[in-house]
Amino acid sequence: MHDVQYFEWFAPVYDLVMPAADRGDLVAGLAAAERSVDRVLDVGGGTGRAARALARDTTEVAGRDVTVVDASARMLAEARESGLPAVRGDAAALPYRDDSVDAITIVDALHHFPDRDGALAEAKRVLRPGGVLVVRDFNPETLRGRLLVAAEHAVAFHSSFDAPDDLAARMEKTGLDARVLNRGFAYTVVGVEPGPT
Repeated sequence: MHDVQYFEWFAPVYDLVMPAADRGDLVAGLAAAERSVDRVLDVGGGTGRAARALARDTTEVAGRDVTVVDASARMLAEARESGLPAVRGDAAALPYRDDSVDAITIVDALHHFPDRDGALAEAKRVLRPGGVLVVRDFNPETLRGRLLVAAEHAVAFHSSFDAPDDLAARMEKTGLDARVLNRGFAYTVVGVEPGPT
């Protein structure tokens, strides 16, 4: 991540100032998978906001193994304190075997990755056939999105945002079958790993 050092400083208060992840949008994204979803990586997951939402014992996600993967040691320490499994790693060089997970979520984080295309390619590599990549991010083409871009650059983040259709096109270039699930300031794009399940 470009911005890892900022998240190292911000980790102790991150969950106090950030809203909870939208569980409904994540569950809808996981429903795009063409296989059962038992093993999930929350890449760039920080303190585990999305992982906590997905790990709740509910009928849609009961029994799922959700692991947070992040480059920030202090963010991962916060995730572990919440009882989540956590692995330190780079989104563009995931420490997982080929075809080893059913789903990957990247929530409010892709715009911080220095190698977004590398991260998408890594997601494709580790997804099993029929598995799904679910990306939630912010649309720089909306008014609130333009304000967010300006605010992140004002505090020296190295953020690079994609509009929904541009992100879907990036996913398609990696070989995932991509589509935009919803639009707005916050949006969801999913990419399914093709092949026999």
